Amino acid sequence: MSEKYIAQPDLGFIAQVRGLGGETLKKCFQCATCSVACPIAPEDSPFPRKEMIAASWGLKDKLIGNGDIWLCHQCGDCTDLCPRGAAPGDVLSAVRSAAITEYATPKALAKAVNDPKKLPFLIGIPAVWFAILAFITMNFGDTMTKIFNALFGGGLGGRLNWSHAHEGVEHVIAHANFVSTWFVDMTFIPTAGLVTIVFLLALKRFIDDIHNNAVLEGKTDKTSVDYKALVQAFFRVIPTVLKHEKFNECEANKERATPHMMVLYSFIGLFIVTAVCGMMLYLGNYPGPYPQLNPIKWLANIAGVALVIGSGIMIKNRLDNKDQVTAYKDWFILGVVFILGLTGLLTEMARLAHLEYVSYFIYWVHLIAIFNLFAFLPFSKMAHLVYRLVAMSYAEYGNRR
Repeated sequence: MSEKYIAQPDLGFIAQVRGLGGETLKKCFQCATCSVACPIAPEDSPFPRKEMIAASWGLKDKLIGNGDIWLCHQCGDCTDLCPRGAAPGDVLSAVRSAAITEYATPKALAKAVNDPKKLPFLIGIPAVWFAILAFITMNFGDTMTKIFNALFGGGLGGRLNWSHAHEGVEHVIAHANFVSTWFVDMTFIPTAGLVTIVFLLALKRFIDDIHNNAVLEGKTDKTSVDYKALVQAFFRVIPTVLKHEKFNECEANKERATPHMMVLYSFIGLFIVTAVCGMMLYLGNYPGPYPQLNPIKWLANIAGVALVIGSGIMIKNRLDNKDQVTAYKDWFILGVVFILGLTGLLTEMARLAHLEYVSYFIYWVHLIAIFNLFAFLPFSKMAHLVYRLVAMSYAEYGNRR
């Protein structure tokens, strides 16, 4: 039996949701057409009607820790059939953005990522940082080599070296000569570690909250989360995500499945490329650039093209769909992903064309895009990939289908 619930309306939360793209919220008159129309809502306590009611009342605690807001894939079926034009899909998207900010630490950074006025700082800080690293790499290489040798000597059997470039080979444009690979790794590895910690802390709170809400609503009789069973549910959900089965059940915006899959698989491919190249560099002492016929180069190029095309189609769909609300948070992540893929390809094309400094400049922009994607991952819309996967895993764990 569900426990008693005392409503605690939060007018500030209503304003936040409306400001994040859910401005049509108050048009809802709770007819439940959205829940009937949704092809992926569970039969037991379906969404998004109950979420629209909670949002209208400003029941922040009922929404932020609600796993159902993440089961919604914003396919547009409910929005198309809503007789009042309340756009439930857009409202739930805004609620998810509010949830990302709520669980993020520090919250100030999450708010900055979603504030267009802070964009110059988000771009400018990594731009200056990588410019400084480039200046040091290009002007103080000998000094850095001496420092490196003093620190590491013959570390890893001599496989460690400062330059990671093709010494003694003429006419080879290597980006390690512009920004040392060590500088790149010393920037992104700690960043990845911090991002992981932020996510783990947020996900612990998130899982506790969706479980407590499930208990409160009588959806489960388990007093605590069985994390072993949750992890097993996670692996059962992976095929659903990889096949984009939920996207394909939608009707109104079914074409969204293809570009989303392209972006997803391109990131998987680029992750494999990064891992393999790291092992080739640090364990095999085989620095890039690699020959075009190298299999890892093929994978990188295919993934890069897929990323540009997939994100490009997503941008085009957003521009074409005048009925769908597209807020700054949407354009920020779409822009970062598209620029990341495009600059990656253009960097290589400029290198192959022997345009050394053009290639270096584009690589600098590429590094800024990478930083904006990964450093702000727990705070941007990109975080929904993690939260949705966890919510789907919890739904599988709780047999909520």
